Amino acid sequence: MYFSRNIDAELLAWKQLNNRKPLIIRGARQVGKSSSVRHLGSHFTYFVEINFDENTDYAKLFEQNLTPEEICQQLSLLTNTPIVEGETLLFLDEIQSCLPAIASIRYFYERIPNLHVIAAGSLLEFALAELPSFGVGRVRSLFVYPLSFAEFLSAQGQNELRKLVEQASIDSPIPDAIHTKLLKILKIFLIVGGMPEAVHSYIINGDLLEVQRVLNDLVISIQDDFAKYKHNVPTERIREVFDAVAQQTGTKFTYSYPNATLNNKQIKEALNLLMMAGLIHPVVHSDSRGIPLGAQINPKKRKFLFMDCGILQRILGLNAADILLQNTLDTINKGNIAELFVGLELLKTASPYEKQSLHYWHREARNSQAEVDYVVQIKDKIVPIEVKSGTKGAMKSLRIFLDEKSVKFGVRISLENYTAYDNIRTMPLYGLPIKM
Repeated sequence: MYFSRNIDAELLAWKQLNNRKPLIIRGARQVGKSSSVRHLGSHFTYFVEINFDENTDYAKLFEQNLTPEEICQQLSLLTNTPIVEGETLLFLDEIQSCLPAIASIRYFYERIPNLHVIAAGSLLEFALAELPSFGVGRVRSLFVYPLSFAEFLSAQGQNELRKLVEQASIDSPIPDAIHTKLLKILKIFLIVGGMPEAVHSYIINGDLLEVQRVLNDLVISIQDDFAKYKHNVPTERIREVFDAVAQQTGTKFTYSYPNATLNNKQIKEALNLLMMAGLIHPVVHSDSRGIPLGAQINPKKRKFLFMDCGILQRILGLNAADILLQNTLDTINKGNIAELFVGLELLKTASPYEKQSLHYWHREARNSQAEVDYVVQIKDKIVPIEVKSGTKGAMKSLRIFLDEKSVKFGVRISLENYTAYDNIRTMPLYGLPIKM
């Protein structure tokens, strides 16, 4: 079963371009990259999928220093499928296993510009790091994440409900009964997460216990991949930092975590590897004096978000019943699961054509500390975001930010319906992206 993804529209738009570049689909393992490309393949007369992990003969072909035309001729014979410009989608999957194939993509753009070519791989970032300038100006990247909450609604056939959420605003809030229904679905999403295999299990079986087993399998496969990251970095080192990030989700990462056996340099290296694998996403402090936010960062102050809330709750062993039965998320992982959800939704609902950065703001002053969970740029405006795990809570930090930075309005995201408190706009957790 294929679930419609937001990326589908982007792929179809790319298909229709007159002057298109080859695409590289980037993202963590098992987030649905290959499935989306195969779905696009159904819109072509011919579809050729080359998997470099499954057949090493393909890699040997790219190692022969052949021209793109010669490569296509041989691939056509090997797959018994015509490779015709404008009619065939050529999909190079698990391309991280063949560096010459990655290097060749730029030449497809130059020599066969009308051939549709897409590449993807589960650990692609590690290979791209070895070829930092392989296709500058000749290749386009598209970043894919696990399913967003809106995509989760569509996967359940709740397209009308999704449309209602997309149209809602402070001037047109969600009716109370539907708001309550959406909060129930949101809690299920926090348990299931957005990994396609977990979503598929829930949609087919409706069994959250089986979903937990699927998530356990995914965690094991993720950890098994640690050995592939870097040969001279022990798996145990990456696993230790992986677990430390899970424990510190939603808080400033500290290198002096309990039972640490590594020095700061080793921890930093492991963090970088986990970021390259797409398993964690940094949220970096920005002084937020102006645009761009990234020009005022302090890289020593970072939080890290796990790639998926379902994956995280399995690593931490959170009780799914607690998430379903509580009227607030404050007691679930100290409320940080709500902050994680919002951060991931900010990534998922942003433009897929660039690697997104997340920022937060923190002020350390004697007897007057303040922290805003996220600071984003929307058009030409800086917008601070405070995440609450319930329907109540002070907004002192948000008001301090507004006054100190002379920002016109801020956003509070919580379990509350759409409303406003002076210059603070409130929206429900399920309502992202933010509407101006």
